[in-house]
Amino acid sequence: MIVKNAEKKEKNTVSFQVEVDKDEFEEAVSSAYIKNKAKVNVPGFRKGKAPRMVIEGMYGANIFYEDAVDEAAPKAFEFAVKEQNLNTVGRPSISSYDVSDEKVLTLTFEAALYPEINLGQYKGIEAPRKEINITDAEVDAYIDEIRKRNARQLTVERPAKMGDTVLIDYDGYLDGKRFDGGKAEGTSLELGAGQFVPGFEEQVVGMKAGEEREIDITFPEDYHEGLAGKAVVFKVKVNEVTEMEMPAVDDEFAKDVSEFDKLEDYKVAIREQLAAKRTQAVDEDFGYNVMQKAVENMSVEIPDAMIEERMGTMINEYDRNLMSRGMRLEEYMRMSGMDPVAFQNMLRPQAEAQVKTDLLLAAVAKAEAIEVTDDEIEKAVEDIAKAYGVTPEQIKQAVPAESMIEDMKKKKANDIIMQAAVPTAEAAEDAKEEKPAAKKAPAKKTAKKAETQEKAAAEE
Repeated sequence: MIVKNAEKKEKNTVSFQVEVDKDEFEEAVSSAYIKNKAKVNVPGFRKGKAPRMVIEGMYGANIFYEDAVDEAAPKAFEFAVKEQNLNTVGRPSISSYDVSDEKVLTLTFEAALYPEINLGQYKGIEAPRKEINITDAEVDAYIDEIRKRNARQLTVERPAKMGDTVLIDYDGYLDGKRFDGGKAEGTSLELGAGQFVPGFEEQVVGMKAGEEREIDITFPEDYHEGLAGKAVVFKVKVNEVTEMEMPAVDDEFAKDVSEFDKLEDYKVAIREQLAAKRTQAVDEDFGYNVMQKAVENMSVEIPDAMIEERMGTMINEYDRNLMSRGMRLEEYMRMSGMDPVAFQNMLRPQAEAQVKTDLLLAAVAKAEAIEVTDDEIEKAVEDIAKAYGVTPEQIKQAVPAESMIEDMKKKKANDIIMQAAVPTAEAAEDAKEEKPAAKKAPAKKTAKKAETQEKAAAEE
């Protein structure tokens, strides 16, 4: 093979030609014939039994050329990359091909090159970091949510008020006629929760069990077709009114819903739990701002192929996630009113940001001469295997070692950037404040109570 006319173009792309000699091309054509001969109909021959020269005589000598090009192209591209010492990314394209009278194949490739990166400042980057302050009101709000989950519904004889739950039957009429979807029986409605169209719940307030009332409602203009902006009448009957009786906030409450014997100990634990979640969110926000500045300080021209490749990965991930929920991407786009082009345009900014961050971390890893030891790789494999409940050998088979090493180098690069990052003056002052030491938890109660607290924390 011979590589010629190699030319670097804008946006880190390169084009070059590769000549494949007649013997190698003949080998590719022969392979294409073997793969495709069963698909060609030749009178007088059973499928797959017609000689190549007969098929070429009927359909032309170039009948197998396209498949032969597909056969020869990967080897030709790999040869050129090694010979020209090119660092390509993404999938190359064949802009044209030509077969000479001497049966020499000339392939013209276009490919993206890994971009040159000029790092700017990535150490000592200043970024704002929010203050972490959990108020008593937030702790009380958390406790109120737990109280609601542990509340009892008590039937009352009085008129319904906001916050009550009513069991109702209703029947809707438009211009004196029932409309589809406007009738139901035994519906539970929490007044003030905004479950029904605006104005409905407010007019149920004041009704008692057994009472019937006609309610006038005008549907919002953005309601679904057929009822948008329409004035309707609902005939409503209240069957039952219940109010929520929430448990008192005392030591007994703490014992019932947590692992603590004292309410104050429970509150301390809640405050620490909320602070930990807030700290994680603040750290993520701070890290994002630091990385954004580091990316902005970097100079790089990214080839479109890298962004397109990342978008393809993201689309596949979307599809897999949707499949786990019983939906396909095509259905999701149809429901969202998006076509494939609109969906890709939506993903492009995120894909570009991810590519820039990856390039930054790779460049920092190179600048810092970051290495990964065999022991670190083994520990990473063990951690991943433990997380997924598989063996380390299975992880090694599923994840290429080179990919894992690159990811670990980028993780170390990220750590270098973040360890050197500087919170703004105000945030730095806040950071000096020591958090109160956690109180030692009294003896644990039942596993069920601990599970209740964990569930509540997950939903918070």
